[in-house]
Amino acid sequence: MTTPQDPGEPRPGQPEQPPPEGQPPPYGQQPPPAPDGQELPPYGQQPPAGYGSAPPPAYGQAGYGAPGSEVQSGGPAFADWPLRAQSALVDWFGPSLLVSIVNVGADNRGLVSLLGLAALGWALYNAYLGGSTGQSYGKKWAGTRLVRATDGQLLGGGMGILRYILHIVDALPCYLGFLWPLWDRPRQTFADKIVGTYVVRV
Repeated sequence: MTTPQDPGEPRPGQPEQPPPEGQPPPYGQQPPPAPDGQELPPYGQQPPAGYGSAPPPAYGQAGYGAPGSEVQSGGPAFADWPLRAQSALVDWFGPSLLVSIVNVGADNRGLVSLLGLAALGWALYNAYLGGSTGQSYGKKWAGTRLVRATDGQLLGGGMGILRYILHIVDALPCYLGFLWPLWDRPRQTFADKIVGTYVVRV
């Protein structure tokens, strides 16, 4: 005499069939494992869009559609050292050089101090523009843009001024930080590495 068999049980020699969609697995079986770092949705619910897919690559990695990108892999086209030097010539070195020339040839210390304050204000204003719009006057002339290294977005005016002040770190070791983009792969100065910024071509 044979006993009735549970319809959910597989017959001997018959491979196990997955449960219909929306139903739990038969008693005694474990549900399929979830991808690393994710949880399976409850049975009967559809997984969210993009479930199990890899996160998008960070800015500067292959596949990221960054503005100003000219690299076939999809990463940003980092500005080389000559372009960065052109930008700095307008934003900072030019006004400072003008003040130094006037300081040597003029006896009026009040005029020299006034020009020094004007040069500092110009540099800070350009630093603010670089953070808030991505382009100071020098960067517009050189065809470059300042962006965050994490996502390629604007840095912000306050962080742009902080980055300008941190250029002191570039000047301390015999101006080595200003030359660092010559051999650094992402073309960053020490201030760029501290704040987390790239200068890219547009």
